[in-house]
Amino acid sequence: MAGVLPPNPNDPRVIRTRQLILDAFIQQLNIMDFNSITIGDITKAATINRATFYAHFPDKYALFEAFLLDAFTNMVVCKVDTKGPLTKKTLLELIVSLCNYHETSHHCFKKYDSVALLLEENIKLHLEKLTLQLISGADAAADSKSLATAATLLSWSLYGVTYRWNLEGRTEPPPSWLCG
Repeated sequence: MAGVLPPNPNDPRVIRTRQLILDAFIQQLNIMDFNSITIGDITKAATINRATFYAHFPDKYALFEAFLLDAFTNMVVCKVDTKGPLTKKTLLELIVSLCNYHETSHHCFKKYDSVALLLEENIKLHLEKLTLQLISGADAAADSKSLATAATLLSWSLYGVTYRWNLEGRTEPPPSWLCG
């Protein structure tokens, strides 16, 4: 289908249809294991046909990626001043928002373990980009390779400590174990 154009992302109908697909996907994640969900399940719940689904997403993994990016943006990026430098306050905001992200994700999926690896990979990637942006603003003269290494170290550490908090049952709110 070389003559088919992708949908205009600014068209209100396209936006509504994309949201229908995302909502149907979230609904399926609440009742089914990710690996069991089919495109047919999503299209049936969204009341669209398969061609419409494929006009928006190449497969369910791309849909999952879009869902995770949207969730990460809303739950983490929007909670942090991305234009400012990396400070203790920014780190605290990142940790609290990541804890909230983990907690929400854990409740959102019927079988969290089936998506945990995809979720981890996705969070680390986006968190690393965000961290690099923050530390690059703080030290513009630093070597880009050193900054990238520092961003990887910091983002994986942030992910690890918040993942452990989630894994251990979220018994304390994040600020209590950060300051202690």
